[in-house]
Amino acid sequence: MRIAILSQKASLYSTARLREAGELAGYEVKVIDYLRCYMNITAHKPQVVYQGQPLEGFDAVIPRIGASRTFYGTAVVRQFEMMGVYTTNSSQAISRSRDKLRCLQILAKQGLGLPVTGFAHSTKDIDGLIDIVGGAPLVIKMLEGTQGIGVVLAETYHAAKSVIEAFRGMDANILVQEFISEAGGMDIRCFIVGDKVVASMKRQGAPGEFRSNLHRGGTAEKIKLTPEERSTALRAAKAMGLQVAGVDLLRSNHGPVVMEVNSSPGLEGIEEATGVNVAGKIIQFIEKAVNSGQSGDRGKY
Repeated sequence: MRIAILSQKASLYSTARLREAGELAGYEVKVIDYLRCYMNITAHKPQVVYQGQPLEGFDAVIPRIGASRTFYGTAVVRQFEMMGVYTTNSSQAISRSRDKLRCLQILAKQGLGLPVTGFAHSTKDIDGLIDIVGGAPLVIKMLEGTQGIGVVLAETYHAAKSVIEAFRGMDANILVQEFISEAGGMDIRCFIVGDKVVASMKRQGAPGEFRSNLHRGGTAEKIKLTPEERSTALRAAKAMGLQVAGVDLLRSNHGPVVMEVNSSPGLEGIEEATGVNVAGKIIQFIEKAVNSGQSGDRGKY
């Protein structure tokens, strides 16, 4: 089997581990910088070209698309789908999960637990927007933010109003969410492969930090999920159409709430915290999918 990993850097931990796991299983694995790919879009023989050579003969593609490169990255994934190559996550599922507002709307439609969330365009509607989520303290998030960047905790009404006005002054799209104080700066990352949660960890924010991201000094350790948390994580990934996903949950007074569904979750933190060979489980999943004849063309472009 030949596997292509779409990643900007072969040296990244997740990319290197996936390559290692694939080669250990006896497969040929090639890391491809998707930003250097160009495409021949034709009805009869669609192609992806890399370094002057058409990329042909691949059985599976693992997309590791950066959040800031979603548009072009998903176009490359879509082209592989048109060629009938199996992709661990479809282009549509990646796009759907990357749009934070669309993601929350889909999750809400499926009846999944979410923080109370508000969204508005005009600064004239700030008062109503703050009231929707129950007032301060509240969390303000830029839709384009990643790894905790562009996320602000506003502890008072006036602070919230000032931050919202500032973000909208930059024409930034934002979400306003209730602050789940009982979580105590801790969230849970559930790593899903197929229809299973293969690993889970709790992430605790640094002292005085409400964001639990490891990139911001948070710590992580293995955690046992409750049946409700496991079910919520699996339902969230399924709602997005993702086969490989990281689902972030908070423990609230009214049960688990979904904060984010990530289509390219990092492997380093989860593997170190849990000791689970997540990369190996992804390769095993691909092997079963390809052997069962699943196609990359899922009919949803």
